[in-house]
Amino acid sequence: MTAVRKTAAPFADAAPFAIRAERAADVAAREALLDASFGEGRHTRTCQRLRDGRAPAEGLAFSATQHGRLIGTVRLWHVSAGGIPALVLGPLAVDASCRSLGVGAALMNHALAAAKARGHTAVILRGDPAYYERFGFSADKTGELALPGPFERERLLAIELREGALMGAWGMIAATGAKARRPRAAKTHAIATAAA
Repeated sequence: MTAVRKTAAPFADAAPFAIRAERAADVAAREALLDASFGEGRHTRTCQRLRDGRAPAEGLAFSATQHGRLIGTVRLWHVSAGGIPALVLGPLAVDASCRSLGVGAALMNHALAAAKARGHTAVILRGDPAYYERFGFSADKTGELALPGPFERERLLAIELREGALMGAWGMIAATGAKARRPRAAKTHAIATAAA
C-alpha cells in the first residue's frame, strides 16, 4: 500500500512524497538516515534493546520516499507491556532537508492507522511529549511501566488504540516479536564458508 501526500511546503515546486511498506532495498538508505538523525550512539539507546535481534511487526514498517529517495522511516515492534501485548514505535526519522514537509506526522498517522487496522490495541514509545501528544500519546498509562535501561519517566508515552488496552499494565516492557532473519546474502556466504 502506497499513500501519496501532497506537501504544504512554502515552495510551489515542492514534490509530494509517498509512504509505502518498507522494502529490502531500503535497508542501506534507512540505516544511513538513522545514523544521520540519531548519531553513532543510537545502537546503545534503551529502546534499541527492545529491537535488537527482532523483526518489526508484520506489515508495520514504513518508508517515506520522494523522487525515489528514502526521506523517512518508522517501524513498530511487538512487546509485552507488563504482560499486556502492545507495540513499541520507533525509531521515527526524517531526512533533515524534508522536516518541514510534514513527513514525520504523515508517517506517524499512517503507522497508527495501520496498527489499528491490524487489530493492535496499544502503542508505546519513548520521545518528546510536546511532539507526540498531538497524536494522542501521553504518560497517563505508562506510570507503572519500565524500560530495560535508563529512561526519563515523562518521556515514556503510550496511546491506546482500543480504550482500556493498557489498564493495569505494570512492570518491565519486554520484546516479544519474531527473531530477525539474517539477510539472504549473509546466509549464502555462511553456507559457502561452511562448505569450504
